[in-house]
Amino acid sequence: QVQLVESGGGLVQAGGSLRLSCAASGRTFSSYAMGWFRQAPGKKREFVAGISWSGGSTYYADSVKGRFTISRDNAKNTVYLQMNSLKPEDTAVYYCNADRGPIAAGRDYWGQGTQVTVSS
Repeated sequence: QVQLVESGGGLVQAGGSLRLSCAASGRTFSSYAMGWFRQAPGKKREFVAGISWSGGSTYYADSVKGRFTISRDNAKNTVYLQMNSLKPEDTAVYYCNADRGPIAAGRDYWGQGTQVTVSS
């Protein structure tokens, strides 16, 4: 069992930056691929970024490539999402995902979400 708690969301102006964190419980954090997903009002949850269990492989949605960076610290059981050059269309609830598979595909465990609001 893995419990995930996101933090770091908030209100920011367009062009600004935020850093999200996702703290995981349990001793098996390093065996999970981790990902960030987001859901805007009236829209389906969508993939944002993912990272392999070792941190050696990262992958991003085209909409955030070059602006967002995912990283993890297995010693701290934490995954991060650095978000730069934020746009109003990035406004959403951001969720952390822990996936037993080789990539974060939205399976297994979810956090409760953290709200990110980007004003124009």
